[in-house]
Amino acid sequence: MTASVKIVAVLTARADSVDRLRALLDGMLEPSRAEPGNLRYDLWQDQSDPNRFVLDELYTDADAVAAHRATPHFQNYLSRIGDLAERVAFVLDPVSAT
Repeated sequence: MTASVKIVAVLTARADSVDRLRALLDGMLEPSRAEPGNLRYDLWQDQSDPNRFVLDELYTDADAVAAHRATPHFQNYLSRIGDLAERVAFVLDPVSAT
């Protein structure tokens, strides 16, 4: 049995970039959710800092993550995110998850 993979990415908008960051992140939702190995792709905004967003992603396995990273929408995101936000991503294996 292959293990699912969770990715949690924390993105903090650079100065005057919150609207462009939000538009980029919104554009990732539909195509990412439509990928065959995607189980979850949710966008959250920090209540105490509206410049901070969290992506909550869940994939069936590492192959699904690799497929996601090869998509045109992810490649577009990757080419633009550095100009718009500070980004920290955690790629996680399940320990005790339901």
